[in-house]
Formats: sequence, structure tokens, C-alpha cells
Amino acid sequence: MKQLNRLLLAAAVLASGMQMAGCARTAGAPVAVPLHTVRATAVVDASLDNTLRAVGLLTPKDEARLSFKIGGLIESIPVEEGQSVKVGQVLAVLKPAEINASLEQARESTAKARRDLVRGKSLLADGVATEEQVQDLTTAFRVASAAESSAEFNAAHARIVAGADGVVLRKLAEANEIVQPGQTVMVLGGADRGWVVRVGLADRDVVRVRVGDAARVEFDAWPDQAFNGRVSNLSSAADPATGTFSVEVQLEAGGARFVQGLVAKVALSPQRIASGKVIPLQALLEANDKEAGVFVLDPATRVVHRVNIQIGRMSAGRIEVLDGLATGTEVVTDGAAFLENGETVRVEPSRAEPSRAEPMQAAPIQAVPIQAVPIQAVPIQAVTK
Repeated sequence: MKQLNRLLLAAAVLASGMQMAGCARTAGAPVAVPLHTVRATAVVDASLDNTLRAVGLLTPKDEARLSFKIGGLIESIPVEEGQSVKVGQVLAVLKPAEINASLEQARESTAKARRDLVRGKSLLADGVATEEQVQDLTTAFRVASAAESSAEFNAAHARIVAGADGVVLRKLAEANEIVQPGQTVMVLGGADRGWVVRVGLADRDVVRVRVGDAARVEFDAWPDQAFNGRVSNLSSAADPATGTFSVEVQLEAGGARFVQGLVAKVALSPQRIASGKVIPLQALLEANDKEAGVFVLDPATRVVHRVNIQIGRMSAGRIEVLDGLATGTEVVTDGAAFLENGETVRVEPSRAEPSRAEPMQAAPIQAVPIQAVPIQAVPIQAVTK
């Protein structure tokens, strides 16, 4: 039994020695260096989707902010938001007590100045009054007459009257409230010239738009319907609050009952066709506003170099290249995120071009001798029964 155990131990030592020799060979051999596999495409000139998209609000073409000429206490506002009104209809009235008192005071002052002037002229004829006194009385009469005219004008504008047929869009005051001169009391939308959508465009977009350009407008209120429109007005100055330029799109209602304030999604189609250099979006490593980075491939050496470029509009999965790349330059599309600048890559062929695949480069493997482990012979004695 002891002899059998010795035999098994010797076999184990032999197997262990062979395993150690194999490990020594693996550790000493250089490991093959794999290349990253990428795909590349060339920069091409192509037509770009020229559509400009923006969001705006629906509003009547004519929108008037109505207010009183003078301040005072509101007596009544006999209309409500959304109500249709006719031309000449009274929309709001101030309490007349204070206004009538001012008007009466102006009239009495004018009457007194007139009497003083008549008396002065009579005294001048009798030689009692001087010419200078009569001139002063004449001036006083004219000043009083002007004050009376002003009071009459203010009294006439102590109420708000609709200047055209329309709809009350917003009501910003109620009866018994005190308002200041020029404070907006309500907003009236005219119905004669239809409805428009006003959107804001950036400077680089507004220069591409012209009056008369076609537009397509969609509303969530009518999910299955699109409305046609035309650009009717372009702002010549930017909004100081937003920095955008206002563009007005005249709509064709098509029988729909529009209401003010609906959110509209507008697609503008400039008449000029745009074209430029484009690359696939997946070629971009990262982008910051108008700047981005890509890897440019040298087809001869299969070495990639990082290049910073200027980008523009996106169109159907492609991005416009404004500067930094020439037409025909090859850029890495697939696998760019794993590359380093100056790295050699393996280019996977596309369906339209011949194979440029290169075999994986490997460092030469040096032969490592395997050292034999001496095995000591163990005699086996016969076992007698």
C-alpha cells in the first residue's frame, strides 16, 4: 500500500513540473496587440433640409390694448373675455363725478375770463384801463378757453368704445377699481384681418426667411389637421428681452374656430435651397454649441487624428460642416469613442468599397525551452497474499 502511494506522488510531481514549464513559456512570450476596428465615411456635399421649426402663439392680426385717457374710478365694464363686440360698442366707463366737476370748473373759468376781457376793453375805450391790461386779459381768456377744450376732450375719453368689430381677448380690470392714465384695461382683437402666429427666430435663421415663404402650422387642439400659412411680416430689430426676431405667419383658418393663445408648432420653408458639406451625426465625439470634434482617418497609414470642426444645422441624421473639413476627407463614424489621437486602426470595409482590412499585428514570439523535471524511479515490490 505504501508503494502505491509513492507511485501516485511521483505522478503528481511530474504533472506539476510540466504545468510550471507551460506557465513559464506563457509569461515570457509577448502578447499580440489588437487594433480597434472602425468604420469611416467621406465628407460629401449634399442638399440640406431647409425647414425651420419654431413654436409660437396664435393671436388676431389686429390686437389693441385699450385704456382711458385719464385716471379715475371705473364705473362699469359691460363685457367679458371672449365676447364678440361691434364697432361703436361701449366697453368701459369711468365714474363721471370728478370728470364733470373738472369740466364745469374749466367752463366757469372761461366765462369769467370772457367777462373780464369785455370789461377791460370798455375801460380802455373810456381811457381808464391801459392797453397792457387789455392784452393781459386777452391772454387769460385764451388760456381759460384752452383749459376748457382739454377738459372736454378728457371727458369725451372717459369711456372706451370699440373701434372695430372684434373679440375681447383679455380683461385686465373690474368695476370700482382705480386706474391710472394709459393703464391697459382690456385687449381687443380685431376679426377683420384674420389670425396670425408669431414666433421668434435666431439671427442665423431669420436671415433665411422672406415675406411670402410658405409655412405649415399644427395645433394640439387639432392633432390630425395642419394649417397652411405664409410669412406676412418680419421684425427688423431683435427683442431686447429674448434676443430673437419676431416672424409673423398669416394663417388660413379653413373653417376652424380659432381662439387667442393656442400654442402652435410652425414649420417654415424658405424658398432658397440650402446645400453644404455634411457628415453623419455619429462621427461627432462631442459638441459645444457650434464646435465639435471628430477623428480623421488617413487611408494610406490607417492612422487617426483628432480634428476640431465648426458645425451648423442638422438634417436627416447628418450635420452640416461649416469649417475644418474638406470634401472627400474620411472621418471615423463607428468606434470613434474608443480611439486615441495618433492611433493605428483596422478599417472595416463598407459594402460599396473594396476591403481595406489589415490582419492584426502581433509581436514575434520567441521560443522558450521547456525544462524537464527529473523523475526519480521508485521500485515496485510485489505484494504477496
